Formats: sequence, C-alpha cells, structure tokens
Amino acid sequence: METILGFVLAALALTGSPGPNTLSLAAVGAAFGRQRGLGYMVGLNVGMVMVIMITGSGVSGLLLAIPGAAPVITIIASMYFLYLAYRIATAPPLTQNADTGRAPKWIEGVILSLLNPKAYAAMAALFSSFILITGDLLLDGIFKGTILLLVIAAVNVCWLLVGAALTPLLKQPRISRGINISFALLLILSVLGVTLI
Repeated sequence: METILGFVLAALALTGSPGPNTLSLAAVGAAFGRQRGLGYMVGLNVGMVMVIMITGSGVSGLLLAIPGAAPVITIIASMYFLYLAYRIATAPPLTQNADTGRAPKWIEGVILSLLNPKAYAAMAALFSSFILITGDLLLDGIFKGTILLLVIAAVNVCWLLVGAALTPLLKQPRISRGINISFALLLILSVLGVTLI
C-alpha cells in the first residue's frame, strides 16, 4: 500500500503541476466557461490514455531513438502550442462568446496531449520509477495506467473548475483580455520550460 500511495502522490505532483495540459484547460475554463470546456477536457483525457499506452509500451522510446525525430516532434508540438496560445489570448469576453467565440473542440485536447512533452516525461518517470505488481509486467502496466487515468481525470476537473471560477471577472472586457493573455503566456512558458530541459 505504501508503494501505491507513493505512486499516487507522485502522479498528483507530476500531472497536477502547471504544464501545457493543465494551464490550457484552466485557460479554456476561464475563457469559455465550465460547460464549454468539458469537451476539451474529455479530449485531453483521451489523449492521455494514448500517451500512457505509448509510453507504457515503450513506443515513445523507440520513436525518439530515430535520428532526427526529436527535433521534428518538438517543432511540430511548439507550433501547435503557439496556435492554441493564440486562440486563448484572442478569445472574446464571455458575454460575447455565444456569438463570436469557439471553444477548442475535444479533438484539439487529444492533439495537445499527444504533442505535450511534459506528458511523456511524466509518464516515463512514473512507469520506470515504480513497480506496483511484481512478476507481471503487463498487469503492472495496466494497474499503473488505471491509477494514472483516475488521477489525471481528477486533476483535470480541478483545473477546469479553477479556470471557470474566473468567469465573473471575464465578463469585463479589459480584465478578460488580461487573464486570457496571461494564460496564453503561461502556456508558452510551460512548453519552453519542458522543451529546454
């Protein structure tokens, strides 16, 4: 039980800390509201299922072993994060969203998770640092993956609610623009922090 508790605490620290997924989710919640952010959150979770499978199976290690693959993946991911940051920064105030704003779709959440370098680093660290079931690698991987999905889902709900709690402030155009730009800059900084390490 101590090992499982340690794994859960490490998972909370790695997946709950500010990063591209969590910051973008809070920004979507703030810019578009809780209801309109749910689809994006589902997409992030579906993407994380795929990241867990890719990392847990070792496919990500094989892909990054291809010469020249890492820089190409980093460039593609960075371009997508810049696009998402732009969408967040330019989101209209909530009072205007019904007519002019389009919240990110669930597939955009999937793409963000799949391109998120922090997600792969966190999953690789968790999968390689803990053994929860000895003697059966497949069962151990499935158990870790299940726990991770539960933790990620809980973390994502919290970040969406934190962002949505800013909704009353976002009905004022100047404050709305400032918060959206701040979230967009934090998203870019979180990506730079992960890719430059």
